[in-house]
Amino acid sequence: MKNVKMVISDMDGTLLNSNHQVSDRFFELYKQLKQKDILFVAASGRPYYSMVDKFGTIKNDITIVAENGGLVLQNDQLLLSNSLSEEKLKMLFDLTGTIKDAYPLFCTKHKAYIKRTSDELITLFSEFYTNYTIIDSVDEIKDDVIKIALYNITNSEANIYPHVQHLKDEFNVVVSGNHWVDISDKITNKGHAIEFLQKHYNVKPSETMAFGDYNNDYEMLQLASYSYAMANAHENIKSIANYQTKSNDEFGVEYILEQLILEKK
Repeated sequence: MKNVKMVISDMDGTLLNSNHQVSDRFFELYKQLKQKDILFVAASGRPYYSMVDKFGTIKNDITIVAENGGLVLQNDQLLLSNSLSEEKLKMLFDLTGTIKDAYPLFCTKHKAYIKRTSDELITLFSEFYTNYTIIDSVDEIKDDVIKIALYNITNSEANIYPHVQHLKDEFNVVVSGNHWVDISDKITNKGHAIEFLQKHYNVKPSETMAFGDYNNDYEMLQLASYSYAMANAHENIKSIANYQTKSNDEFGVEYILEQLILEKK
């Protein structure tokens, strides 16, 4: 591990515990990573503003990959952005409206546009998308859409993915969590964003450590020699990660970071 220069972590199911919190233990470890000039990248399907809220005082020190790689920012400076064309957005708005029990959110840099639904679901969505506007029509969306997030109450892989997998030739379609399927521009994924950052910071895959738990972490983990699947990870992720760590509720990321810091001493 002595050659590691960049650490990347997914958030939900990985760095965040089941209460969607970053641990005090991580913040202490981050200070040591910074002292050793190790770059830290948070990479999530979450929007930028939600991620910033989770990292508080260190938000300007870390690099943030939001919306599954659709946005990359450092200290609020935009480094990379991929959005859907107006024509594709309208087609996807109409299509997602035909899928039973699929609740779409249209994600932009500053807010989510949520298609009108129950108050209960709006409250649930607001944990991830704190800035939002409720809409009835695609014409009410006034910003570039980076990603469409589709929510299913029980299981997104079984109930949503079969209805959108035919789009994979033209879009990036990924099951990003037990309840979520994400649709974005074909080039948009965490791997594309991480490859951009590796070139930007001159960091090799052999100098990269990454943590993930779900299918939207797949390409990202393939770009890191030190790739870790969480104990709670999807089987697809366990099959391609080079290593495994404890679950998110057992401080799996922090456990490995402690080893990294010891190696660096």
